[in-house]
Amino acid sequence: MPDQIRLLPTILVNRIAAGEVVERPASAVKELVENAIDAGATRVDITLHEGGQSLIVVADDGIGMTRDGLWLAVDRHCTSKLPDDDLLAIEHLGFRGEALPSIGAVSRLTLTSRARGHAEAWSLTVDGGVKRDPVPAAWSVGTQVEVRDLFYATPARLKFMKTARTERDQAIDMVRRLAMAHPGIAFTVIADEGRMMLRLSPSLAAHEDGRRLDRLAALIGHDFADNALPIDATREGIRLTGYAGLPTLHRPTAREQYLFVNGRPVRDKLVAGAVRAGYQDLLAGDRHPMVALFVECPGGEVDVNVHPAKAEVRFRDSGTVRGLIVSALRHALADAGHRSATTIAGAALSAFTARSGGGNFGYATQSSFDGLREPVAAAYAPFPGNDQTPQTSLGFDNRPEAPSMPAADAISPEQFPLGAARAQLHGTYIVAETADGLVIVDQHAAHERLVHERMKTALAEGGVRRQTLLLPEIVELEESLANGLVQRAGELAELGLVLEGFGGGAVIVRETPALLGDSDIRGLVRDLAEEVAELGAALSLKEKLEEISGTMACHGSVRAGRRLSAPEMNALLRQMEATPHSGQCNHGRPTYVELKRTDIEKLFGRR
Repeated sequence: MPDQIRLLPTILVNRIAAGEVVERPASAVKELVENAIDAGATRVDITLHEGGQSLIVVADDGIGMTRDGLWLAVDRHCTSKLPDDDLLAIEHLGFRGEALPSIGAVSRLTLTSRARGHAEAWSLTVDGGVKRDPVPAAWSVGTQVEVRDLFYATPARLKFMKTARTERDQAIDMVRRLAMAHPGIAFTVIADEGRMMLRLSPSLAAHEDGRRLDRLAALIGHDFADNALPIDATREGIRLTGYAGLPTLHRPTAREQYLFVNGRPVRDKLVAGAVRAGYQDLLAGDRHPMVALFVECPGGEVDVNVHPAKAEVRFRDSGTVRGLIVSALRHALADAGHRSATTIAGAALSAFTARSGGGNFGYATQSSFDGLREPVAAAYAPFPGNDQTPQTSLGFDNRPEAPSMPAADAISPEQFPLGAARAQLHGTYIVAETADGLVIVDQHAAHERLVHERMKTALAEGGVRRQTLLLPEIVELEESLANGLVQRAGELAELGLVLEGFGGGAVIVRETPALLGDSDIRGLVRDLAEEVAELGAALSLKEKLEEISGTMACHGSVRAGRRLSAPEMNALLRQMEATPHSGQCNHGRPTYVELKRTDIEKLFGRR
């Protein structure tokens, strides 16, 4: 190994550093578009050939640069964005002065610019890190950056490039993210052969929230805009705004989660984890919500100088930021009440159309309509009190603060959002008539959510009321599973389940949560034993409260196949209207589908 230490040539240093700043064409596009935004552009046009590997052009109508500015712009660590040299007072997307020299070190770079208020334009080229003198050019106010043959000077990097289409899509995704945070700027992306890949006009809405929602609708889709909940919360000088999709509007990956800090798109594990926590108990484990969240905080509260790519940030008080996001999301989702995504109706209509071959249903099969042919007396029990009496009916809540229940034949569809129950199909689905359509409710999924929310409320108020079993239930398990439950008996008692060991490989259950009524105790205990075994000794049951109480609620809910009377069905609908998150069950599935009258008319060709 040579022992002589030497200073590497500047060009080689720039090429080494470029590996951190410019990883692929999308990285170059990001840096150039950020420069355009910082320059005060109202329009940014991007052109890509072969995914950006052969050509990237970014043109803007910003303030432009003078001849001297061009000459300095391609030197490392030259910037106009840190006037006071204060890294805690960063007010621009860029600030390191690395992007242009890094791109110029590995490509053939041409900058053409005309500064606002100046009559002449200038053009400068950098070829593989070699800078040439600026020459006069013809150009309007603003700047155009042309990048040809990216990575030609570092051919080893080309081996790691994906297909041209993949690189193009990643570059476009980067533009989309920047465009979300800047709805007042117009963006276009043109790919090979003049194909328009993206065209965004500046929003003309009067308020920032309206402009942002317009831009999100244009980029994510109107389904998101129609089913998004506004977020606006502040804590200790940190403000969180944006939109969060309803839990029933979800995706298989987290790709549709957009997170911004002071207008900068970031991929931050803290924020992503806070989003998961905010939707905890509302989504299945393999589904992800759609959100666009914007964190605004003083420069001293966040460090964006973590990595040259500036995609990671560090918060001074990460706990405050996480708590703000979790709290804001949970409050917004709770305020949504029983609301469910409108896309569910569209999916239902598509399924109908596909099965019917385009809308011709032919002869309908006979269904079971129960509960309304002969009016039945009200058959739902009051909320269990301290008398510890077993709950034998469904136990829909009719406490004084709950909505009052008129007689079944006196309910009008116009009185309530979920309408009036008209039928029960196959002992599983409740059909209700609304003011302008109908609602189909999955009775088990809906009741599961109601029980779960009441159990969480009871826990928060000091503990779950219990009911003593007249005949204790003995449940046989594997010895290791039984021992795990016995070790957690104290914690389970707080959740309303009282059990103790009963010899090797068995437990005896003496009390169960009163909320669960006449539930499947054996199935409940077996499922809980499996979950406790997975937890091990590291976490308490309270830390996994959502999963544990969700399991209990599932076993205590009215089962599919249970025939309900008309008052019971209407009581379920009223309680759904008064319960947060009742639009989806504990597993993230919708509890009801709503079809408007216009949707039904489309099915029969009336529209």
